Amino acid sequence: MCKEVVMKKINVGLIGFGTVGRGVYRLLRGRNSFFKSKLGIDIRLRKVYEINRRTLRKFSVPKQLIASSARDLVGDPEIDIVIELIGGIHPAKEYIKKALSSGKFVVTANKALLSECGEDLFKLAKRFNCDIYFEASVMAGVPIIKVIREGFVANKINAIYGIINGTSNYILSKMTDEAIDFNQALKLAKKKGYAERNPALDIGGLDCAHKLALITYLSFGKAVRLENIYVEGIKGISPIDIQYAKELGYVVKLLGISKLEQGRLQIRVHPTLLPKRHPLASVSGVFNAVFISADLVGDVLLYGRGAGQLPAASAVVSDVVDVALNIKSNTGQRLPVSRFVLKARLAKMQELMSRYYLRFMAIDKPGVLAKISGILGKHHISIASVSQKERRRAKVVPVVILTHEAKEKDVQEALKEMHRFVVIKRFPVAFRIEGK
Repeated sequence: MCKEVVMKKINVGLIGFGTVGRGVYRLLRGRNSFFKSKLGIDIRLRKVYEINRRTLRKFSVPKQLIASSARDLVGDPEIDIVIELIGGIHPAKEYIKKALSSGKFVVTANKALLSECGEDLFKLAKRFNCDIYFEASVMAGVPIIKVIREGFVANKINAIYGIINGTSNYILSKMTDEAIDFNQALKLAKKKGYAERNPALDIGGLDCAHKLALITYLSFGKAVRLENIYVEGIKGISPIDIQYAKELGYVVKLLGISKLEQGRLQIRVHPTLLPKRHPLASVSGVFNAVFISADLVGDVLLYGRGAGQLPAASAVVSDVVDVALNIKSNTGQRLPVSRFVLKARLAKMQELMSRYYLRFMAIDKPGVLAKISGILGKHHISIASVSQKERRRAKVVPVVILTHEAKEKDVQEALKEMHRFVVIKRFPVAFRIEGK
């Protein structure tokens, strides 16, 4: 006769009661019986801390659940799992370090902290036989972290292409679909609540870079600091380039790219031209997607909402359940964050080999196209196609060129030389092209 299984009680402390924190609170309080019946674990929210006490009162959080300070919450010996949802580097880093040093497991959505300090925190977790789970840090409710850590455990990942910032993708989608400029699209994003009052991290590409650093560490075992990631945002994108790209069979997307080629790891964030037939090309609005190429499964696309209270809360609670099951079976460090350490060096951006979209605003006079072609040829850049658009005022016309594969360094040097050419008005525009 089997012994009766005693249900394990897991106590959770929540630091941060913003949009995602409130969603997590609702799920943990509302679905306790569901977790009991489905998984045989009793997950209880023991304490909540929020620096703004009025927020807790507004949402009727019971007094007995309110911690006097974050430090008291982390130091509570009854708490097994600490959820950190305050964001930023400090004091979040100190709270997480204290939790791990006390033998507590941690769940966080803090992409900035993990991309900057993750390697040290993961080592600390290993030292104390605890875990850090962070599914909500990338693509909210889309389980990209779990897929890479568990689903692809037998695979060698070759490349990752990600649309992982919903604000930028919404802006580019509006510019593409409605032929409006960047500022108009940004205003719409703010009105809809998709862009922050200060959207610099989103439109500048840094939010994407933080997420890409995490995905790269999981996929390739290489910790890459933010300053070593090439980052270019979307602010300078013009509607005419989006239109010309469309005519040529491409769409413009802000991509986070991490791939291993010839023993070198590329990691970069920038606007990219994708063929309309590419799976990522149809990802529009605030939706996110990651396209992964691996040796066994081939190409895989993960798609869904990359932000929002309930998708993000879903990911946090999923992590809490995973950690609770680890605690129940006494298996800390069951799943290492990274399976190996990549020996390959980081590729320098200047070494990149890519195809390019180039646009020049040139005075419409004989010999200009030949001059442009000559400068490109001088810098070892081969032309795949060229089109000269309609004449405009002051006889300045756009010349659009698609190149064959060329070196980044050569392209940048050619553009600088072209800019000094008197018949070229404004600095030439260049976009890298990915996909076949």
